Amino acid sequence: MLLAASRCLRRGLRCDGAMRRHASGQAASSYAKLTDADFAFFRSILSENDVITDASALEQYNVDWMKKYEGKSKLALRPRTTQQVSQILKHCNERKLPVVPQGGNTGLVGGSVAVNDEVVLSLSGMDKILAFDEFSGTVTCQAGAVLQAVQEKAESFGYTFPLDLGAKGSCQIGGNVATNAGGLRFLRYGSLHGTVLGIEAVLADGTIIDNLNTLKKDNTGYDVKQLFIGSEGTLGVITGVAIALPKLPNSVQLAYLAVDSYAAVLDVFREAKGHLAEILSAVEFLDDQALDLTLTHLHGARNPLEGRAPFYMLIEVSGSNEEHDSAKLTGFLEHVMESGMVTDGTLAADSTQMAGVWRIREGISEALSKAGAVYKYDISLPLPQLYQLVEDMRARLADEQANVVAFGHIGDGNLHLNISTPAKSQQVFDKIEPWVFEWTREKRGSVSAEHGVGTMKPQYLHMSKSGETIALMKQLKAVMDPNGILNPYKVLPA
Repeated sequence: MLLAASRCLRRGLRCDGAMRRHASGQAASSYAKLTDADFAFFRSILSENDVITDASALEQYNVDWMKKYEGKSKLALRPRTTQQVSQILKHCNERKLPVVPQGGNTGLVGGSVAVNDEVVLSLSGMDKILAFDEFSGTVTCQAGAVLQAVQEKAESFGYTFPLDLGAKGSCQIGGNVATNAGGLRFLRYGSLHGTVLGIEAVLADGTIIDNLNTLKKDNTGYDVKQLFIGSEGTLGVITGVAIALPKLPNSVQLAYLAVDSYAAVLDVFREAKGHLAEILSAVEFLDDQALDLTLTHLHGARNPLEGRAPFYMLIEVSGSNEEHDSAKLTGFLEHVMESGMVTDGTLAADSTQMAGVWRIREGISEALSKAGAVYKYDISLPLPQLYQLVEDMRARLADEQANVVAFGHIGDGNLHLNISTPAKSQQVFDKIEPWVFEWTREKRGSVSAEHGVGTMKPQYLHMSKSGETIALMKQLKAVMDPNGILNPYKVLPA
C-alpha cells in the first residue's frame, strides 16, 4: 500500500482517490471489452466526430476538472438524440459494456469519469432548449443544455432558474438533476425534487421512459421521475428535463457582514429569517481562513470591508418592490449591528458591487485549486454542530502543514470543509478519513449534502443510510440495471 501511494504521489495523482477505485460495484472482470465490431456499430449510428477514440481528445472525458479522478476510457460517444442514446445503451447492455454518463464533468466526487475503461457517454451534444411556456413558467431542455444558457433564456422571458452554481458556465442540466445539485438559493427555491416536473430517461436496456411533461399537478400513482433525481446515472441516463421556474425578482439586494463568532452567525441567521422572511433568498457564510485564501489566490478579489473578522456572511433578498426590500434589508442591518451580533457590514450599491461580493464566495473553490493540494468534503449537519467539525479538524491536523477552511450554505446546514496542503500527503489523508465521516455520523449528519456519492463515498454510505435503505437501493438497481452497466463502482457499496 505504501508503495502504491508513493507511485501515485510521483505521478501527481491523488493517492486516496486511487485507493478508492474499487470501493463499490461489480468486479471489472465481469464486463466485456470493446472490439472492432463495437466501434463499427457506434460509427454506424453516430457521425465520425461523435465517436472519439484519440488519446489526446479523450483526456477531457477521462479526467475530472480538479484532476483528482482519472479514468482509462478508450472511447467517448457523443449522441445527438434520445434515440441514439437508446441504441447505444441497448448495444452496451447486450454486450455487457459498462457506460459512464457524463455531463459537464464538473462534479467533485468522481461520479462522471470512468473508473477503469468504461465507455463515456457524453450528453454535451444534446444541448437544445426545446420549449418555453411563458404563461405557466416552465422550460423543457435536453440534458446537455448548459445551466447558464438556460438561466439566460429564462431571464429573457422574465423568469429565473431555481438553481444557481459557481460552475453554471460549464455544468449541464442533466448532470444537475442526476446529482440533485443544491446551489446558492436552495433556501429560497428548494430541491430539484420539487422543481423538476418531468424527465425523459433511457434505461440500461435502451427503453425510453418518456415522462417529459410540464404538469404541476399529476397524482397518477408512483412519481417515477424521482428515481432518477440524485441517482447519479446509476438507474438510467437522463436525456431531457422539464423544470418549473419562479418569476425573476424585480429587486435583488445583498449585504456582506462581518461576525465575531459562529454563535453570532447563527443568531444573525435566526434574525434574518424573522426580519426578512418572504424576501430572503440566500444566506452564505465563510470563515476568515477562506477569505484570506481567496484574497491571496483569486485575481481581482477584494474584501468589501476595511477590517477583518473571524466570520463573514452574505445575505441576499429578492422581491418585487425595490424600495420595500431595500428598506427591510437596511433595517435588518441596523438591527443586527446595534445588537452587537455584527461588527461591520455593507450593502452592495449596484450590480457591479454585488458581483464582486459574490465573486468572493463563489471563487473560494478556484482559489483552493491554486493554493496547492486540497481535500474537499461536502457535509450536512445540524446547525449548532456545523462549525464544531471545522474546529475539531483543525485540532486533529495541528501538527500537519494544513490550512482548514470552511464555507457553505448556512441557510440549509451545508458545510463545505476544505483542507489545503502544499502537496498531497498520505499522512494527512489518513488523519482526515474516515474520521470526518465518523464524526458526521455521530452528529446524525449526511456524508454528502449536495455533491453526491460518486466513487468517493460508497464505502461511507452506511454512515448516512440504514442497512435496510441501502438494501432497497440495491434492489432498485438490480431491477433497473440487472447487468450493472450504468455508472459502475458509483454510489452503492459492494
